[in-house]
Parts: sequence; C-alpha cells; structure tokens
Amino acid sequence: MLCMEAEQAERNAEMSVDAVWVEKYRPTSIIDVVGQGYITDQISGYLERGDVPNLLFAGEAGIGKTTTAGVIARDFFGEDWNEHFMELNASDERGIDVVRDRIKDFARSSFNTSIEHRIIFLDEADSLTQDAQAALRRTMEQFSDNVRFILSCNYADQIIDPIQSRCNVCRFSAIDAESMKHRLNMIANSEGLTITEDGLGAIIRTSQGDLRRAINTLQAASYKSGDIDRDLIYTVTNAPRPEEINEMVTHAVNNNFIQAREMLDDLLNKQGMAGTEIVTQIHQQIWEFDLTDDQAITLMDEVGETDYRITEGSNERIQLESLLAKVAETQ
Repeated sequence: MLCMEAEQAERNAEMSVDAVWVEKYRPTSIIDVVGQGYITDQISGYLERGDVPNLLFAGEAGIGKTTTAGVIARDFFGEDWNEHFMELNASDERGIDVVRDRIKDFARSSFNTSIEHRIIFLDEADSLTQDAQAALRRTMEQFSDNVRFILSCNYADQIIDPIQSRCNVCRFSAIDAESMKHRLNMIANSEGLTITEDGLGAIIRTSQGDLRRAINTLQAASYKSGDIDRDLIYTVTNAPRPEEINEMVTHAVNNNFIQAREMLDDLLNKQGMAGTEIVTQIHQQIWEFDLTDDQAITLMDEVGETDYRITEGSNERIQLESLLAKVAETQ
C-alpha cells in the first residue's frame, strides 16, 4: 500500500496542478482498481499466467471499464505498453472500414518477438454496425495467434453472439459506497481538502455509482472551497436535495397538489433542475417516503412511465405535473 501511494505521489508531482483529477488519479495497476473485486481478481490471475484472453467488458459509464483495459496493458507489457496497445472508440468510427483498415494494420504489423501478443481495446463496441461486428469476428479468428481484443460496451446483448462466444464476458457493476468513499478520501487527503461525512454522502448519492462523476464533482467543489460539505455538493451539482423531493411528494401523497406543483415550479424554474434529475431522485427515494407498499408500487409505476415519456421527448414539466396529479388522485 505504501508503495502504491508513493507511486501515486510521484505521478501527481509530474502532472500539472490544473490536471483533471480523473486522469491524475487514474489507476496504473490492476490492484489499484476499486469496486470490481471479482473481476480484478480474475484478471490478476490472467496476468500472473502471462496470457490474457479476449475480454468483453459490459456495464454503465464511469465504473472502470476503460481504466481496467489500460492497466491490463500497463501490467502486461510494462514500460513499453504504448507500443503494443491500441485504443479505438467505436462510437467515432463505427463502420466496417475501421476493422478492415486500422485494426487489421495494427494486428498484422511486426513487433518485438519477446511479446507473445498485442492488445487492441475497442471502446463502445456496441456502436459498431452489424457488418463491422461480423468483420471484427473474422479478424479475431485470423489474428488469434498474436492479438488479443478487449471490447467495452454498455450492453452486452448489443454484441453479436459469435464475438461474445470468443470472449470472457466481465459484467462491471456500479461502484459501491464504501469503495467510492475510500477513493474520494484518498484524493481529498492528497489535495489537502477537508470533506465531511454528509459531503461524501451527497457525492455518492448524486453520482449514482459513477466514480468518474464523483471525482469530477469533488474537483468542481474544490474550486469553490477547501472545506467541502453537503450544501456545497448540491450547489455544485445543481441536483435536487432529498428533503425537497420528499416534501414535494409528501404534498402530493396528502392530496395537496397545488403545494406539490409550486415546489415543482421552484425546482424547474428558480433552481433550474432538469426533469430527468427530479425523476431519478424520486425513484431513488421511493422507499424513504411515508407510503404503504401499495402506494410505493403505484408511485414506482408512474415514475417509470414518466421517465419513458420524458426520454422519448415529451415536455418534462407537463409529465412531472401529471405524475404529481396522479399521485394526489390515487391517495
């Protein structure tokens, strides 16, 4: 652990004080990756044996997929990892040409004979067209002796079965609260910040398991003050406070639609909250409201319908007012 901290301190000293903290504190070894214990243990075994299979990383944004691919290359190849590791973002180049040209050129190019194989990391692979995925499958077969592929995606079912069957599928989960607290405290200490427990709780709540978002929130808050608390976090993120959501929904539950609507107006117009944020917060707090099980289930159903309609482009104000009206009507 002391060695890890020393390496991190040396790395930090080399970076600008204005560096983005997500990059400044990005793990450089598989043992530094947090919140994905089973996956990192599995990958550590591959690295110890000196043979990494084709891998498919699936999961939401900000939970370590890209970072894990990078540390695999660092741990596997050492100082020369950049020479033997190619990273592509499939959402930028999603057609068949990227497979036929860039990937094949890298796969067939010569390299140090002491290296058994190189690694190609394809981020957001679920953005590839079906033709591109079919070409990728053939490339994986053709160059299996000297290239390993790491594919990253949000949804594994968007990757064709022939590719999935050639990969070990690793399903990344949202970062748990304890792992996030540990990482945020480490960064705060390194940057000379003071952060309260309720400040940590607010970051964790608003980031929803996304460690990248949590670190960015901490950095944004540090620009305003070195003493970080709950109020500062909610000011920086412009996210609705739990007590405001609770009061608004409670008014609706008590059939006080007018009061609930006034609070919604305040959140949307005066505070500039996004409708999707309000829906998300209501969903997170459903079981914290003073509701019977039947009331909670009804509210959850209505929240799901409202979220769908807003996502499809409906007016968020109208949909949220409709949600509150239905809650008030059913009580």
